[in-house]
Amino acid sequence: MSASTQIRPRATMPAAPARPGQRRARLRSTITRWLFVVPAAVFVALFFGYPVVKNVVMSFQDYTTKTFFTGEAPWVGLGNYVAVFSSSVFTTSVVNTALFTAGSIVLQFVLGLGLALFFRRHFPLSGFLRGLLLLPWLLPLIASSAVWKWLLDQDSGALNQLLGVVGIGPVPWLVSPSLALIAVIGVNVWLGIPFNTTILYSGLQSVPPELYEAGALDGATGFKAFRYITWPSIRSVVSVVIVLGVVYTLKVVDIILGLTGGGPANSTQTLATNAYHQSFINFQFGIGAAVSNVLIVVSFVFAMVYIAISRKAVDE
Repeated sequence: MSASTQIRPRATMPAAPARPGQRRARLRSTITRWLFVVPAAVFVALFFGYPVVKNVVMSFQDYTTKTFFTGEAPWVGLGNYVAVFSSSVFTTSVVNTALFTAGSIVLQFVLGLGLALFFRRHFPLSGFLRGLLLLPWLLPLIASSAVWKWLLDQDSGALNQLLGVVGIGPVPWLVSPSLALIAVIGVNVWLGIPFNTTILYSGLQSVPPELYEAGALDGATGFKAFRYITWPSIRSVVSVVIVLGVVYTLKVVDIILGLTGGGPANSTQTLATNAYHQSFINFQFGIGAAVSNVLIVVSFVFAMVYIAISRKAVDE
């Protein structure tokens, strides 16, 4: 063989055409995937997409009880939004929503984290107590609010009767403008502790015990172990708990309506209860839709934050 002999590249063979059986298998696989997607897409479009679109359209109309009889809803443009933002009740609702959300989230998280750390230690009846802790989460919210309304009643409430034993006079928990919001926050914290404890306890269970053993050799015990081992390990879980808690708290209606109805003197009126009152008490559905759209935008922002945090946690 001479040195000048050249090596010719191997000719590429054309791709074999798909067999009829393979094409049918691919078609069957595609149809199967769509059969799973289409029902969920239709459900979301009908029960989430349509109400949101209808609510947005309604917020630009003079939609009242008269509309149900005449079918007429005159277009008012931004008139409903102008009425909402120029109302003093809206300003009060925004402030109360911020205070209600911030107070609930901080207390729920602190108490939930404390209970999660407590239940991380195994002791007799720990499982039973963890199950008992879920009881407020399992009760219907309107039933919980009815029980708490009785407990916090100024004249015959169990809490004031207990305080009377130690010489403290009746406290107007739900009828005082300066105390009503605090009482409502307290009840909402009681309802939210099980959620925070459950999620944070699951996050603590994922921390490898080897980290604590290695940290103990370096002197990281007690608070140092929590600061340098526990907290960094559950940071992503903490972010999810806080963001979800904010979204859930922003739309709380039943607890406030069951306890105070938004009063006294609008001291517990939030964006969610304001939208309810405008729509189903004043029957100004257009204005109520405008208020609820503001709440939807705020919730959407926090929902996007939650999605971003979730993706970051998956990447890590």
